[in-house]
Amino acid sequence: MTTVGIIFLVKQRMQMYNSPYQRVTDCVRTVWRNEGVGAFYRSYTTQLTMNIPFQAIHFMTYEFLQEHLNPHRQYNPGSHVVSGACAGAVAAAATTPLDVCKTLLNTQESLALSSNISGHITGMANAFRTVYQVGGVTAYFRGVQARVIYQMPSTAIAWSVYEFFKYILTKRQEERRAGK
Repeated sequence: MTTVGIIFLVKQRMQMYNSPYQRVTDCVRTVWRNEGVGAFYRSYTTQLTMNIPFQAIHFMTYEFLQEHLNPHRQYNPGSHVVSGACAGAVAAAATTPLDVCKTLLNTQESLALSSNISGHITGMANAFRTVYQVGGVTAYFRGVQARVIYQMPSTAIAWSVYEFFKYILTKRQEERRAGK
């Protein structure tokens, strides 16, 4: 069992409106007892499927923006912040449908379950069908604003820190070479 799977499932179950869980341990124990170990893996494939396109879009957007905002690729904190924030926003928005399905797999939300014959939503294809049945195309983008707002500062900071350390390390290497 992966720690990440448990963390996502527990976080989302405890954040649900009228969550029956008071403590993390209650949630883990109850899910384990009522749904089995498989509940902790239900969204694992979706998580991996979401991370690959997120990172691909994120990196491509960052590089594209750097080509336009910082074509000489010099250390420029402003361009790194803007490019990082925009890259995170684009990647978050583009992968929101996968995040919605992952959340549904983790929470097994009652409205969605009532539209599902088997009583449990398993697998990405089942989650995609259920989201569409419950809310149509717009349901895939529920929470897109919150996801974008969350990602923008996070990715702006991450890229800024990365570029700062890259600059410092590169500068030191150049100084050492010049000193030899």
